[in-house]
Amino acid sequence: MRTFDFAPLYRASVGFDQIADLMDRALTQDAAGSSYPPYNIEKTADDTYRISIAVAGFSADDLGIEVKQNALVVTARKPEQDTEKSYLHRGIATRAFERKFQLADHVRVNGASHEDGMLHIDLLREVPEALKPRRIEIARGNAPIEADVVDAKTVN
Repeated sequence: MRTFDFAPLYRASVGFDQIADLMDRALTQDAAGSSYPPYNIEKTADDTYRISIAVAGFSADDLGIEVKQNALVVTARKPEQDTEKSYLHRGIATRAFERKFQLADHVRVNGASHEDGMLHIDLLREVPEALKPRRIEIARGNAPIEADVVDAKTVN
């Protein structure tokens, strides 16, 4: 297995430690990790996404969705089943699971629905106005530049 040293990234940049941590987690995650339950991540518009998880055999009451520190955690717990049943073949897995998705900054859960054995989680990316690009006007000649400056005489 390859390992990467992110120390040069930490020395040459400020504020990118989350990206390095995310890459480190992705690279150290076991390649043969659990693929249960299967899921899709869909981009439905410029700033909206949908995670669809196949949860056959689980009711909405058996499922839990929680957001903790930019991580979306989906859990499922099935109550104890009746042991009197005798299966000839049991292909529908109803084992408990916990699936985590790392959310980017400014992404929030917009809603969730459970239908036809699928759990759909809608996400919305809301970029604050302060982070959106803005156009700066260029003053021409000796025209005064309007700024948000407070006059010291009026404050004191």
